[in-house]
This record gives sequence, C-alpha cells and structure tokens, in this order.
Amino acid sequence: MASELSLPPASTVPQDFDQEGGIHLDRLFAALRRHVPLISGVTVLTAAGSVLLAITDNPTYRSSVELLTPPVTLETQIISGLNPEALSNQPDVVSVPIDETKLKILTSPRVMDPIVAELQKSYPDLTYKKVVNNLKFIPSDMGTTLTVQYQSDEPGRVTEVLEVIAAAYLRYSLEDRQNDISRGIDFVDEQLPVVRDRVESLEADLETLRQSANLIDPLVQGEQLSEQMAKFTAQKFDLWVEMEQTRKLYQELQRELAEGEELAATSVLLESDRYQALLNQLLEVDSQLASELSLYLENSPEIGVIQDQRANLQPLLVKEGIRVQEQVASYIRELEDRDQALSQTVEILNQRIKRLSTVARQYNSIQRDLEIATTNLNQFLTKREALRIDAAQRQTPWEILTQPSDPQVSSASAKRNLVLGTVLGLLLGSGLAILVDRMSGKIHTITELKEAARLPLLGNIPYSLLLENGQPLILPRNQLGEMGFDPGAFEPYPSQNGQTSTRFLEAFSVLATNIRLSNPDSPVKALTVSSAIPDAGKSTISFHLAHASAAIGQRTLLVDTDLRRPSLHRFCNVSNDQGLSNYATGEFDLDDILVRLPIDENLFLIPSGPVPPNPLKTLSSNRMANFFQEIFERFDTVIFDSPPLLGFADAFMVAEKSQRLLLTARLGQVKYSQLQSALDELYIAKIPVIGMVANASKQVSDESYSYYQYYRPYHQSLEEANERSGHPDNGSNSNGSNANEKAAWHKALLNPFSKRR
Repeated sequence: MASELSLPPASTVPQDFDQEGGIHLDRLFAALRRHVPLISGVTVLTAAGSVLLAITDNPTYRSSVELLTPPVTLETQIISGLNPEALSNQPDVVSVPIDETKLKILTSPRVMDPIVAELQKSYPDLTYKKVVNNLKFIPSDMGTTLTVQYQSDEPGRVTEVLEVIAAAYLRYSLEDRQNDISRGIDFVDEQLPVVRDRVESLEADLETLRQSANLIDPLVQGEQLSEQMAKFTAQKFDLWVEMEQTRKLYQELQRELAEGEELAATSVLLESDRYQALLNQLLEVDSQLASELSLYLENSPEIGVIQDQRANLQPLLVKEGIRVQEQVASYIRELEDRDQALSQTVEILNQRIKRLSTVARQYNSIQRDLEIATTNLNQFLTKREALRIDAAQRQTPWEILTQPSDPQVSSASAKRNLVLGTVLGLLLGSGLAILVDRMSGKIHTITELKEAARLPLLGNIPYSLLLENGQPLILPRNQLGEMGFDPGAFEPYPSQNGQTSTRFLEAFSVLATNIRLSNPDSPVKALTVSSAIPDAGKSTISFHLAHASAAIGQRTLLVDTDLRRPSLHRFCNVSNDQGLSNYATGEFDLDDILVRLPIDENLFLIPSGPVPPNPLKTLSSNRMANFFQEIFERFDTVIFDSPPLLGFADAFMVAEKSQRLLLTARLGQVKYSQLQSALDELYIAKIPVIGMVANASKQVSDESYSYYQYYRPYHQSLEEANERSGHPDNGSNSNGSNANEKAAWHKALLNPFSKRR
C-alpha cells in the first residue's frame, strides 16, 4: 500500500519529550480539583483530631520571670570611674546581648544539672529533659532582657521551678563573668614574660648597634654629615673656579713672554712690583733717548750711553717675567693639591653617609619593634590591673526585673484547634493530593498531552457518561421501528442533557475535517487508529470517524483489525461469526465478510471474525496482502481499528499498509511513560503519525458550543416522535422512558452527519 499511495510529508514522531519540572499553577489547581475527596477527607480527619485533642487535653499552668541581662550596676560605675581601662567600662563588655549560643548554654547540662538536683529534693519525678522541654526563653529585640517561661500541670511547681531557675541564672551570670576575667588574667600573666623578654632583647640589639657604629642617634649624625658634605662640596667648587682662572692667566702670560713684548699687560705682571719698577726704568730710558735724539746724533757717545742702559734693562725685564711665570705655575700646583685633598675628603664623607644609611635602617627597624613591644607590654600591664579590679566585683551582672507571676491556665482552645486543624488538614491534603497525582504519572489535560506528545492535536473528544457502560452504538432496525423511528431519517439532535451529545458528535466532525485538511493536496485514504494502552476509546473514535467520512459521500470501510479483543461488532450490533480472520484463512471472500451498516449507505464494516490462535501470523499471511490491495481499490476511505501499540506488533503491521496512524489517548488514564514508550516504538518503526486525539476530555468550554442552540427546534421533533411511539418522556413509565432515551441517544449518535431527507 505504501508503494501505491502518494504519501504527503509525514510528521516525525519525537524521540522523547520533556516532562517539564517546576510549578505550574494551572496544573496544580487541576490536580487539587481532581483530588477534592482526598483533600476533604484529610482536612476533616485533621480538624476532628485537633478538636478532640483540645477537648481531652489536661490543663497546663504557665508563669514567667523577666531578667535584665546585664545591667550597669553602681559598683561597675564606681570602678569604671577609678579605672577607665577596666573591662566593665567597655561598652562591648557591659551589654552583651542574649543570642542563640547563650540560650543553648542556659539549657545545657552544665547549668541545668545543679538546678534539677535542687528541684528533685521537692519533686523527685523531675528530670533534666522534663525541665528543659517545659522551658521557653523569649529575649527582647535589643537582647537586654530575657523572659523565662515554664509550664506544668501543677501551679505550685511552676512558681518554685522559676524561682530556683532565676536564682541559678543570677549565680551563673556572676560565675560566668568571673570565669571570663580569670581566664583573661591567666592569659595576660602567660603573655607578660614573653612580651618583656621581647622588649629586653630589642633593647640589647639597639645598644649593640650603637656601639658597633659608634653613634648615639643616626638622625643627628646624618644631619652633621650632610652639613659637612655640603660645605666641602662648595669649597671644592670654589677651588675649581680659581684653578681655571689661574690656568687661563698662566697661559696668557706664557704667550706674552714667548712673543717678547716689552710692555706686557697681563694682570699677573701688572701686580708684580719688581716687574713694574724695571718697566718704569725702561720707560724713563726710552723717554731720555727720545729727548737726546733731538740734540745728538744716533751714533753719538751720549746716545750710545743711553742705548747701553736700555740694553741692560731688557734682560732684567725678561728675567723678571720668567720669575713671575714660575710663581704662577707654582700656585697652580698648590691649587691642584688642595683640590685633590678636597676630593678625598668628599669621598670619605660619601662612604660614611652610605654606611650611616644602612645603620639607620637597622636602627629604625629595631626602634620600631621596640616601640611596639613596649606598647604591648604597657597594655598588658594595664589590662592586668583592670582585670584584677574587675575580679574584685561581687555584684551579679544580671538582675531580676519581675518576680515569677501567678501561674495561668494555658489549655488549648477547641475553636483555635479547629481552625489550625483545618488549615493543617488542607495543607496536608493538598500536599498528599499533589504527591498522589505526581506519582500516578497520568496525563489529565490537553496541555499536558500536547507537551508530552509534541504532535498535532487533531481532535478533542469530550467525555460522555453514556458510553461508559459499553452499550451498542447501533440498535437493530426492528427495535428502532418498534419505538416509532425511521433509521434512515435520523437528523442531528442533542439528546439527554442538552448539548452533551452535540458536543460529542461535533467533535468527530472537527476531527474528520482536521484530518482532511492536514494535507488537502493528498487526502488521507487509509488510516490506522490505535492507542498506547487498552480502553482508550480507539474503537469508538474509529466508528464515528468512519461515519463522518461516509456522511460526506465517501465510500468508507471500517475494518476491525483488533483480532485479540474485537469490539466494533458489538458497537454496530452485527455478528462476529465471520470476518477478517476467516478471510485470512481462505474460508470467505471479501464480499462474504463485508457488512453495510444501516446508518449510512456509504459506510461498510468488516468485523474481526473469530479470534485466531496467532493474530500476528493471521495479519501477516499472504492472503492479507491481496486484502489490502482490494479494499484500497474499492473504497475511497479505509479506517483500521487496531490493537494497542504497547505489547503488540499488530498495529505496526497494519499501520505499515495504511497511509497514516492516528494515535488516541484517554485523558486521566494514559501515563507519560506509556505514551513515551509508544512514541519511541513508532519512531523506531518509522511509522508516520498524522496526529493525536484526546479522548474523554472534560475541558470543553460552554462558550465554544453556544451556537448549538441552533439545534433547539429538533427537541420538538423528538418530543413528537416520543408521543407517536407511545413512550412519553415524563418518567411515569420507567421502562418506556429508558428505551425512548436510549433510542434518542442512538438517533443523535449515529446520524450527526446525515443530510435532511
């Protein structure tokens, strides 16, 4: 068949689906509505138990005592004034709030055992657990007060227990503070030798460093070295300037002497008295020579004497210049020696400064550690004195604000227990309902079905109570005739309670239309209807789907391929003595097993026939191949009602021959796991699934079917038919009323798609 038909693109079956977690309010409320009886039962039982407990409960007595934890006592204020460092003067010590840890200590055996031992003298039956279980602590918001409550069935016991507990807690507060102070003193005494040794060790290190570096304070010595360094550096610079000036004068003097100038203008020569005296004599001789030349001839004896004088002065002048030059050179050498000495001094100062920086770093480190150690030592000494002063206090830190009050009766109220029991019952019932619904794993709504299958939802068949008893869908013609009905002239008519049957039947019109429109270019000619599990309503859906197809003029064949548990013959009121199983074995031909149903001339049925020993072998016989080929040629539409998918291979074999498979699921019955297993098997077998049908749905909206008021006139047709048949629907004759009601149901059930004649 698959090779003969042109298959439209098939929607693949998803391999898996996600059962989404989280909280969905709509599903939550739906689950609660489904389990209203369970919730109501749990609520009633819980409320009744609470009321009964309140009625039968023995009265209990309760009293309380209020403690101030801790106050600032007069003694504390006096000591704090004498010693500001006292622990009692510290805010974080004076007002320690009551916390959970402190409450656990107050109920610990260390604190409660002496209390219980004292109370057992008057009440031997008291134990640690009894006292603690009946105690209740209520600390204030600021943690400065503590209310201690105690309850018992004896009023005298309540007062005495609270008095003993209050006195014990006051003693505990003092002992606890004294213990803390004693531990503090012990700690300080333990740490003092260590801190003192540390101070002495640092002082010894500082003394050793001073002796080795030959200094008292590195800071003072560093300032002195810096001043000396600045002074010698300035002297060295001044000396360098003077050396440069002297070298320049020496070079100029050397140049003038080398040129033999008699009147040299060098500042050094100008400053020489001997050179200036010789120079003056030479100038006088030159002046005399110039004067005598005006009187005598140049070679005269008088002029010769003057020239001899001048010649004698010139060597003396040169000799004096050389002497001055040597004197300047000597001064330059002296300056160079001084510069060298200054350089050595500066270098020595630099080395001393470098050494001093290292020593200063060590000195500062030791000094800093020494200051810290000394501060710690002083603090330890101060704290020890403060702790010793605090240890001398004897006033209890806690104080009783209110004495134990008169015991009051605190028996449970029946009204209060009823309210609490009802609320608790609702919560428990709701939780149990959600748990039961969750553990069942069933699909209850269309939304859950869509999320689980991830397939197109082609139809939503509403729930119908009339189909629950499995009655036939077609009555025999003689029975219908006796009731005054013409089986061939039925009209669409809602029976029973108004719109119930109309919704049910019109749902199949929607289903048939959706199947037809799923692929209008290649209409579905063969369709297998199956389900994941039994009792999903697949046979009912197959029958009405075939009827809807026949009503629009399609020559339709309905084949019951469920050879294990056939049901279509019962729905159609036909014999199952011969059918598909007989054809497969060769006992009958197709025309012999073909049955035309009276409700429509285009609707035919092939019953399953007697149940064979091996249904799968029967469906896979060679004769069945001819069967499929022949029915596909003779009919426009073929619908196969097949067994469930899980546990049987029959539906897969039939679906392989058909064009598509329509999967039905009964809401409230099929489980997520079952539907998943069926989808997985279909995916593995590569069976094309056209979509899903939700059966027995209770989510049909009244508004969506409001237009069915159009069918109201047909009520009158039924009433007239009832009157003609002599079976009035007034309840006077129960048998007649039931028969008439059944006939009306079948009339509407079988002919919703017929045309008016």
